[in-house]
Amino acid sequence: MADRAMALLGAPFRMRGRSIETGFDCVGVAAACLVDAGYRFDIPTDYRLRGDFDARAQAFFAGNKFQNVDDGSWVAGDILLLRPGPRQLHFAVLAQGGAVHAHVGLGRVVLTPLPLPYGNISQWRFQGD
Repeated sequence: MADRAMALLGAPFRMRGRSIETGFDCVGVAAACLVDAGYRFDIPTDYRLRGDFDARAQAFFAGNKFQNVDDGSWVAGDILLLRPGPRQLHFAVLAQGGAVHAHVGLGRVVLTPLPLPYGNISQWRFQGD
């Protein structure tokens, strides 16, 4: 998943974006990495930049293909749920050298060195089949 995330660097930002040609948002970046790893699911589109979606995100990752990691480890391919501001959630995928995420302010998918400047809510590791 980390390799797929790195391949998305430089793609434009687009709310609810799902392709490298037209752009990604943070959900799209995480979804592209999960799909590339073989996980199949309906990618949500009914969300906004701000809102209370924490319980929904937690429920999605509570499935048996994901392990909630809270031991302080940073492993490439882990998915982070972050809180960059009040009532705002953000996904990032850990990769070599930092975390890959869609940055609305910069208008593209970027790699941000660790530690991230956002509060970490949860971290999940994909276990596969």
